[in-house]
Amino acid sequence: MTVKRILHASDFSPASRPAFRLGQDLAKALKAELILFHAVSPIAPMMGEGYIPTSLVEELRGQTRRDGERRLEALARTARRGRIRVSTLLAEGPAAEAIVKAAKRKRAGLIVIGTRGRTGLARMLLGSVAERVVRTATCPVLTVGARRA
Repeated sequence: MTVKRILHASDFSPASRPAFRLGQDLAKALKAELILFHAVSPIAPMMGEGYIPTSLVEELRGQTRRDGERRLEALARTARRGRIRVSTLLAEGPAAEAIVKAAKRKRAGLIVIGTRGRTGLARMLLGSVAERVVRTATCPVLTVGARRA
């Protein structure tokens, strides 16, 4: 199997750091491009019983996108220091769905994603982005536990 592009999906949490490191290692070893990806959650104009003005929703959306782009670029600088070909991609939407769409669009041969290791009720209530990606991706998915050394 030849992998030319590896998509690393990050939420910028500590749980995603081991997956980022492994994604870099794999990209370097395989001489593959590392695509750094982040999904921005959509901001709903309704919260509870209140309404958020459209202008505020757009301002929040813009701030969230700029923050995501800034953080992706910081990861990209780290990867470039390791002489890895890297690109960044930010999309809006539910994380699992956005990751799978981005991997297809960019023709990634592998997705590398971190897991938080939630179990029991927390996993049932919050779900697992990594699990949904594994179930729906058309390319192999490598999940990396948060406790990986």
